[in-house]
Amino acid sequence: QVQLAESGGGLVQPGGSLTLSCTASGTLFEDDLLAWYRQVPGTQRELVANVDIHGTISYGNHMLGRITISRDNAKKSITLQMNDLKPEDTAVYYCNLNDPFDVRRVYWGAGTRVTISS
Repeated sequence: QVQLAESGGGLVQPGGSLTLSCTASGTLFEDDLLAWYRQVPGTQRELVANVDIHGTISYGNHMLGRITISRDNAKKSITLQMNDLKPEDTAVYYCNLNDPFDVRRVYWGAGTRVTISS
């Protein structure tokens, strides 16, 4: 069993920056991806980015060029640095762990709200 604890959401003005952090408890395995997703009410949850144990990153389509994601395997954590934030980035951001080779192995954090507004 894995639990994911997120922190770092809040209210930011357009053009500002925000850092989200997530720490996993439990056992992680070599195939596990750690990821950030986001969801606007009424829409599907979408990938922001994920990173594997080797540091290989896959990005979603919506924040490319404005984010930096990093993973610390020793701390079982993932950090998302978001820059030049826009009102359309307002969403609930979820930490995720998944094994792409085992569809049963998927865990979600409770989510942290990010609001971009002046």
